[in-house]
Amino acid sequence: MRAVRILLIIGVILGGLFVAADRLAVSMAESEAADKIRTSQGLRSTPEISIKGFPFLTQVMAKELDEVGINLGDITATAGGRTVNVTEVRAELTDVKITNNYSSAVAARADGSARISYADLSQAAPSGAKVGYAGAERAAKGQVKVVGPVLEVLESAGINVPGTFEGLLKGRVATVYSTVQLDGGSTVKLKADSLPKLPVPGFDDEIRRALDYDLKIDGMPAGIKLDRAEVTESGLKFTGTGTNVSLVG
Repeated sequence: MRAVRILLIIGVILGGLFVAADRLAVSMAESEAADKIRTSQGLRSTPEISIKGFPFLTQVMAKELDEVGINLGDITATAGGRTVNVTEVRAELTDVKITNNYSSAVAARADGSARISYADLSQAAPSGAKVGYAGAERAAKGQVKVVGPVLEVLESAGINVPGTFEGLLKGRVATVYSTVQLDGGSTVKLKADSLPKLPVPGFDDEIRRALDYDLKIDGMPAGIKLDRAEVTESGLKFTGTGTNVSLVG
C-alpha cells in the first residue's frame, strides 16, 4: 500500500513538472512568434500571441497547432496621404501547420476583425468634414453621416468656386449620408448616398466628389481579406476570413 502511495506521489510530481514545462514552452513560443510577426508585418508594437490547446509540446512534435489567437493592437490606414489608427485588430487562426524547420507557419483558416472610430474616420476625411453615427435606421443600411462646411470641403478637394458664388455658399454646412463599402479586402469606400440642395447650379455633384473618399487598411495578416463592414454607434467594425494564411516567416 505504501508503494502504491509513493508511485501516486511520483506520478503527481512528474505530471506537475510536465505541465510546468509545457506552459514554459508555450510562453517562449508565443514570445518568439510575436517578435517575428512584428518584424515581418512592420508593426509599431509587439502583438499578443495566444497558442491554445493542451498539451503544447505534443502539438509542436506533430508540427500542427489547433488554434492561435493574435491581437495586433493598432495598425494604420491611409486616405489621401493622411494616416489614421485602426484598433482592436485581431485574428483567430485554426489548423496551423509549422513549416520551414519551425521558422514559419501557415493556417488553414483565419478569421480577422478590426475597428475604426468616428474620430479616426474624421481625421481621414476631407479637410473640415466630420464623420459620425447616423442613427440605427441608417446604420442598418451601412450608412454614416458626413458633415462639413461647403467652401472648405470644396477648396480642400481642389474644386474652384468662382467669386460670384462664394457669397451664396459662405457659412453653408453640407450634411450627407455615405454608404460604407469594402473593395478588394482592404479598402474602405465612403460614397455619398444623399446630397444637399445647394443654391449654386452644378455644385451638388462637386460636393459628392469632394466628400467621397477611400481608406486603405494596411497591416492585416497576409491572406485575410475583409469582407463585411458593420456600422456601430462607436465607429466601423470590419470582419473577414482567409485561407492558407501565413503566420510568421
